[in-house]
Amino acid sequence: MEIVYVYTKKRAEFGRQCNFSDRPAELHVDIIPDPTQAENFIERNPVDIGLQCVQEMSEHEVNTERFETGSRGINHTEGGWPKDVNPHELEQVTRFRKKVEKDEVYIQTIQNLGVVMEHCIKQNNAIDIYEEYFEDAQVDEVDETPSAKTINVFRDPSEIKRTATHISWFPDGPRKLAVAYCNLDFQGASTDTSMDSYIWDVENPNKPEITLKPVSPLVCLEYNPKDSHILLGGCYNGQIAYWDTRKGSQPVEMTPIEQSHRDPAYKTIWIQSKTGTECFSASTDGQVLWWDIRKLGEPTETLYLDKKQDFSKAQGAYSLEYEPTMPTKFMVGTEQGVIMSCNRKAKTPLEKIVANFTGHIGPVYSLQRNPHFPKNFLSVGDWCARIWSEDIRESSIMWTKQYSSYLTDGCWSPIRPSVFFVTKMDGTMDVWDIIFKQNDPTLSLQVCDVPLHSLRVQEHGRLVACGSKDGTTTLLELSEGLYTLQRNEKNLVTAMFERETRREKILDARHREMKLKERTKSQPEEDAKAHDEEDAPPEEDLYAKAENEFWDIIKTEKKKMPDPTQDIEKSDTGKASPIPEGAPESEKKD
Repeated sequence: MEIVYVYTKKRAEFGRQCNFSDRPAELHVDIIPDPTQAENFIERNPVDIGLQCVQEMSEHEVNTERFETGSRGINHTEGGWPKDVNPHELEQVTRFRKKVEKDEVYIQTIQNLGVVMEHCIKQNNAIDIYEEYFEDAQVDEVDETPSAKTINVFRDPSEIKRTATHISWFPDGPRKLAVAYCNLDFQGASTDTSMDSYIWDVENPNKPEITLKPVSPLVCLEYNPKDSHILLGGCYNGQIAYWDTRKGSQPVEMTPIEQSHRDPAYKTIWIQSKTGTECFSASTDGQVLWWDIRKLGEPTETLYLDKKQDFSKAQGAYSLEYEPTMPTKFMVGTEQGVIMSCNRKAKTPLEKIVANFTGHIGPVYSLQRNPHFPKNFLSVGDWCARIWSEDIRESSIMWTKQYSSYLTDGCWSPIRPSVFFVTKMDGTMDVWDIIFKQNDPTLSLQVCDVPLHSLRVQEHGRLVACGSKDGTTTLLELSEGLYTLQRNEKNLVTAMFERETRREKILDARHREMKLKERTKSQPEEDAKAHDEEDAPPEEDLYAKAENEFWDIIKTEKKKMPDPTQDIEKSDTGKASPIPEGAPESEKKD
């Protein structure tokens, strides 16, 4: 209910209307100063004074001529190669060249174009087109304390926290992260544990951009380097699946269980191929399987990690390494601490496992070749990280100190050949610069209070992502000195690797020489011992010989003892009779 009351007043009671006008100033009051108050005057100190101290500015406007711009695109194929020929595959390029060079049209075309090209070649020879204009320019060396800062933290959205087991960067720039989540504790997963994995936007840590829904928790997850919409994942139950982010959260296709691994697929890697659909995976069941995502019904190839291809004796694989510049070679790190160098194109299964490198006493959790020196590779396992050379199989050429905490992952810097990273169970990440110092890490950063499990460096070397056991993925930005190539760094690292390789070769040769001397020294003794063993009679003869010797000794001793039945005859003089007992009767009578 509204109550309204109206107040009324006549216009005449408002008073006269105000009428303002301009007029000069008028003096109303003039107070003359009192001289007697001058004695009480005190100067104020300090005095607050306001000043206007601003640079005078003037506004000017200029009308410039505007240029219209537009976006244009072209489709360029490297080298003019056909679509079915991969220019990075040496065999395909060689085969295509031989085929084209045999064509008659090719020969006629080269002859016609030769006249035109000759003029251009003469021009190039007249001018030094390879002149270095800034050859003497000094490179600014970065001289700052190595450091890193946290940019973002991505937490597992599920209520029951899981381990961030694997991280993969978006191939077209540092915009996204694909993180696989899985509980690796034996019988630690419950029915309420989520099986989802996520793709995160680097700028938005509050909510994942895409959710991947596998049928089993993902142990590893990898972006396709040729198609950023496709991801490959290895599941805890051993299956291999791939996703197309344009088609939703469900996997496009999965391998059948009976054709998959029998243990968790700990590592999956895309293979450099013209189709971009080939990959291979490894598991602790001792198998390395090759796949084509266009047909995941069965593996295209299988390798057991045993030289005799005995599945019951195969070593379990925990890590894989593949370098696109070496398309036929790959390396496997096993649970037993052995690193296997393999050749996929070998003719026989026995030749596929080329060499073994033994140096760890526990599983090899990480394995990666140096991006600048492919013959040298990094392995992480037990309490140290080791740098190996393919020329030395007996031992590593360099290694870190023995940590008090277990190492879980490691990788090289894609920019600096002397820098690598390792993560530990105590939640710290160490950055090693082997040019700066070899005994201690250049930077040791406490990322979190729980164990770190995974590590991945972005291809530009500036950003590092670390995954922990509680599902937290920390994004770190390194200081400029850790991702800027230093002057003569490649030459220094080359000299260091060559020096250490040469040293290990000398030590290995000396060790073999000492073994040979010991073997040569002990050979005569072994031969004599073997000869004695050959000439020795059988045990039965020895027993009989010993028994005969025993009875011979007894008989000899009996003969030496006097006969108690012998009669000693004494004469009257007390002398014994000269006639012995048993003499003939005639002698006795005489």
